[in-house]
Amino acid sequence: MKTPTEKSTKTRQLLLDTALELFATRGFAGTTMRVIAEESGLSLGNAYYYFESKDAIVHELFRDLLEKHRAATWPLLVQGNNLETNLRVALDKTLETMAPFHEFGPAFIRTAFAGAHSDLSDVHRALEFGLWRQVVATSRPLPPLAIRNDLPKLLWLIQRGVFLFWAYDSSPGAARSHRLIKNVAPVTARLVVLSRMPVVRSILDDVLSLVRNAA
Repeated sequence: MKTPTEKSTKTRQLLLDTALELFATRGFAGTTMRVIAEESGLSLGNAYYYFESKDAIVHELFRDLLEKHRAATWPLLVQGNNLETNLRVALDKTLETMAPFHEFGPAFIRTAFAGAHSDLSDVHRALEFGLWRQVVATSRPLPPLAIRNDLPKLLWLIQRGVFLFWAYDSSPGAARSHRLIKNVAPVTARLVVLSRMPVVRSILDDVLSLVRNAA
C-alpha cells in the first residue's frame, strides 16, 4: 500500500475543508462535487481521484469528528466516576463536537450513518465502540458481568439516538438535546443497576439481544 505524499495529504485536506465550508454556506443539498472541486482550485477529475462522491467526503468528515470526540472524552473517563457521570460526559462531548454541523445536521447525519460505505462504517464503529468500552471499564462500580460485554453496544445505540434527536432539534443551543442527555444518563445507569433483579434482567436481555443484531 502506497504511503500518501505530503502533497496528496494536503490536497485531500483541502477538499475536506472546502466541502465543510460549502456545506455551511450553501447547504448540503446545494453543494456538489463540481462546486467543491472548483472552490478548491482542482479539476473535477482530480477531486474524484481523492473522493468518489460527496457522501465519501461526509464519511471522512464524520470519522474526523469521531476522533476529535474520542480525544476530548477519553481523558475525562477516570476510574471512580459512576456510569451516569461517564455517560453524561461522553454524550455532552458528542454534542459539543457536532455543534458546528447543526445547520445541516439532518443531511449530514443521514449520509454519515448510511451503509453504502461499509468499510468506512466499520472504521466508525471501531472508534465508537472503543470509546464506549472505556466508558464501561472506568465506571465504578463496574456494571454486572453478565451485561458488561454488551453494554458498550447499547450505549453506542443511545448515542446514535441522541445524534438523530440533535439533528432535528431546533431549540436554541440544542437545549432539548442537552436536556435529553440529562434525563437519559441517570435512567440508563439505574437500569444497569437494576439488571441484577431477575425481572429487569430478563427485559434487558431482550434489549441486548436486539442490540447485538443491530450492531
